Amino acid sequence: MADVSEADRRRWDERHADAGPASGDPRPPSVFASIEDLFPDEGRALEVACGRGETAVWLAGRGMDVLGVDVSTVAIDLALGLARSSDALDQSRFEVWDLDDGLPPGPPVELVVCHMYRESRLDRELIDRLAPGGLLAIASLSEVGAEPGRFRATGGELRRAFGQLEVLAEDEGKGVAWLLGKKSG
Repeated sequence: MADVSEADRRRWDERHADAGPASGDPRPPSVFASIEDLFPDEGRALEVACGRGETAVWLAGRGMDVLGVDVSTVAIDLALGLARSSDALDQSRFEVWDLDDGLPPGPPVELVVCHMYRESRLDRELIDRLAPGGLLAIASLSEVGAEPGRFRATGGELRRAFGQLEVLAEDEGKGVAWLLGKKSG
């Protein structure tokens, strides 16, 4: 896989710097808010493209041990600050990681969250990283109800990519697609 360009990395650093620290209480991504009771509250979690850390810190607050990774050093610094201010440092770690190199090495996890980041080259790794019975929560921009675009999932793409999982919930429309799937085991 090709590495993220330095221009892309700078663009994400600028975007996160402009957004500043996360505000309010950490909470699940809005697409998963109605089904947050299906998310585990113990075990290990991996958040892919964690941004400023809101989801990772929310999961840590629920009792999970979380690793959040993102290509942006600014995002990781903001995530660490949020974890510190939320008393979640003991249960959360954050690392700068270029996902063009694949997922970071590590043990199987009970939950993988990938919110608003879509890279089909990682599909197999996302599934393989799950422990038996583990959940994948993935959301992406979608062409369904919106214009086509480079980082938008096509209609039914998430179901096709992750259909080997037991699909617990899913939706697509209004420019967003998401799926919550469970690995057999």
